[in-house]
Amino acid sequence: MLDFIINILSTPAILVGLLAMLGLVLQKKPIEVVIKGTVKTIVGFLVLSAGAAFLQSGSLNAFGDLFNYAFNMQGVVPNNEAIVSLALNSFATDTAYVMCIGMIANIVLARFSRWHYIFLTGHHTLYMACMLAVILNVGGLEGFQLWIAGGLLLGFIMCASPAYCQPTMKKIVKTDELGFGHFGGLGYWFSAQCGKLFKGSKSTEEVNFPQRLTFLRDTTVAIGLTMVVFFLIVTAVAVGRGILSADAETILASYPNLGGLLNIGAETQTHWAVWAITCGLSFAGGVNIILSGVRLIVGEIVPAFRGIAEKLVPGAIPAIDCPVVFPYAPNAVLIGFLVSFVGGIVGLFVLAAINTALVPVALILPGVIPHFFCGATAGVFGNAEGGLKGCVFGSFMHGLLITFLPAICMPVMGSLNFANCTFSDADFSWMGIVFGNIAQFVQGTGLFIVCIVVFLLPIVYNFVAPKKEAKEA
Repeated sequence: MLDFIINILSTPAILVGLLAMLGLVLQKKPIEVVIKGTVKTIVGFLVLSAGAAFLQSGSLNAFGDLFNYAFNMQGVVPNNEAIVSLALNSFATDTAYVMCIGMIANIVLARFSRWHYIFLTGHHTLYMACMLAVILNVGGLEGFQLWIAGGLLLGFIMCASPAYCQPTMKKIVKTDELGFGHFGGLGYWFSAQCGKLFKGSKSTEEVNFPQRLTFLRDTTVAIGLTMVVFFLIVTAVAVGRGILSADAETILASYPNLGGLLNIGAETQTHWAVWAITCGLSFAGGVNIILSGVRLIVGEIVPAFRGIAEKLVPGAIPAIDCPVVFPYAPNAVLIGFLVSFVGGIVGLFVLAAINTALVPVALILPGVIPHFFCGATAGVFGNAEGGLKGCVFGSFMHGLLITFLPAICMPVMGSLNFANCTFSDADFSWMGIVFGNIAQFVQGTGLFIVCIVVFLLPIVYNFVAPKKEAKEA
């Protein structure tokens, strides 16, 4: 039964569909409206997930492997899924309990603090629960104490992360009825703060193209052509380095996503340029699918959530995964991805220089997946605060941030017996750094008390600190 519940809670489509259904039922909507809203919400998330999976398997992973081969890069690629899959071998049960308690703690904190956010990104909730279970175990907690402490910390970050993103989120979506639920929140906040340096700059969506280039205002066309150019350049460099003449099995052992380029399993030979063009356009197709899913979700979840806001958690705001902001600034999505990736490359060279001249540090390679999903989102946040200039500067600084933070987090992961593994998104990194170090110095009951205090602080603040009076219209 516990396994069944965890499967539901870690499946975003079903989780959000059930919450949409609950919201509609609490509003006493007719059965046909409840069914329609629930089904459309689930389908929207499935469409979004299908787009993300298509993007990763068709283009993102291939581009990452291709880039590393073409430019002979060696180092650690931060990857949430990789480190979680290792940790779950030993901490699956603890993770399950922490996740369940964490989601309850999220609702409690949303009800009794000023952070009224219900975090709806199920897979990120699972990843954070897993990391906290491992960290607290190293701190000497186990069983009931570990589950409670981990759940409280999870509930805390599930409310805190949307809270520090919300000021800019409201500028993006033009409403305070939608929150941002993705554990890259510190990076997006940082990008927004960098963007504020360029207030008044023209938005990325207001860039004037010459008449003959107005077709580039179409998101699918602009992303497709840009990625085709990138794929052609990087593939040409890889071909120049002899990737097609090398032993295919050897290449695949190190770069498993390049089977299409090497024509592994293909009945007919595909020219490398045709493969590059197809991958570039597949990238645009994946983004287009994601945007379609987001529109479907937002159209259903916000009205449905009013029932939860009115009945269970007054003022509750759904916090949804990062692609929710993509339709609001499509140009910023592409610019943010590319510039964040450049920031990751620059950060890699800075780390290499530090490693050579000062102290040993891990070399963090720019992972295409975090730089796309997180970098694109950082671009949208930077654009909301500082237009085109804010988008470029904010996403570049974000690229540096998600390079340096994982490098700082690497010693913590090493002390947890996860060598050469680290998380990619900013909230995982800062939570790992802070509580990983606390767990090494504050053990047992002391660590348990620290976790309780952290959870209670926003609630105590809500009841003690004076509230700002609403401004009259």
